[in-house]
Amino acid sequence: MHILWALSTNGPTRFGVLRKNVAGISSRVLTERLRTLEDKGFVFRHYEPTIPPAVTYGITERMKDIQKVLALLEGLARKWNAEGAKVAGGHGSSAHAHSAMH
Repeated sequence: MHILWALSTNGPTRFGVLRKNVAGISSRVLTERLRTLEDKGFVFRHYEPTIPPAVTYGITERMKDIQKVLALLEGLARKWNAEGAKVAGGHGSSAHAHSAMH
């Protein structure tokens, strides 16, 4: 998800820059994930046969359709993060509702 978000917000990005933007991921894992995303049609790969080779990744039209959903998820994540201290500090109605469901 972080890979798609980075590409969605930064536009087409070279592999090395993308690896720096996605903290905590190895080159091998990033390559595997990008290949999967490319196979699924969410990411495109552009290869320039220069020395050293320039490989750029970006989002496809299919992914652009999903950008609105990602923006909504980001908004929810920010909201819940801001509310996190309130929820963690108390056992209000949400805790009661949770225990009533089980």
